[in-house]
Amino acid sequence: MLLAVDTSTAQVGLAVYDDGQVIGEYAWRSSQRHTVELAPAVANLLSRSGLTMDNIHALGVALGPGSFTSLRVGLSLVKGLALARHLPLVGIPTLDILAANQPASKLPLLAAIQAGRGRLAIGWYKSSKQGWQAKGLARVVPVEELVYEIRTPSIVCGEFTAQERQRLAKDEANVKLASPAQSVRRPAILAEL
Repeated sequence: MLLAVDTSTAQVGLAVYDDGQVIGEYAWRSSQRHTVELAPAVANLLSRSGLTMDNIHALGVALGPGSFTSLRVGLSLVKGLALARHLPLVGIPTLDILAANQPASKLPLLAAIQAGRGRLAIGWYKSSKQGWQAKGLARVVPVEELVYEIRTPSIVCGEFTAQERQRLAKDEANVKLASPAQSVRRPAILAEL
């Protein structure tokens, strides 16, 4: 059984995954309270799933990009569990989790998450038989420059404010905006990856 933890941004998520099935999943929006909310949320998810940490045999964690403090909280908890319990730990880039939630397409995909101070962390992806594959490294761009980044028809998904979604939607020729529900990082996707 695997416990997956994603604390990359204000959107926090946990999942318990075993033998190709999601045992439990919990996602919420934290207001800079990751430190006090994460450990009790793990205990709550395990309890609701009828499990204990003794049932967990591997750990998965989102590596970023994202908020430095948020990532530090999640990585610290997971690394502590891995060391204390001698569990294998697998890290997955945060934007890969978001990309994996999108249906395959011949169009390129731009995945984005909030990076603070009016900036977004973005990554470009190309669909393949193995799913979405990153094209280059993730980078940080100011929100107002994002529309200039998209020069050809592309699927765009991510954590956008209502104003950012409106601005992106104006470029209908190039921006095929994923719905807000498709733009949420699911911890179960992290667990599958």
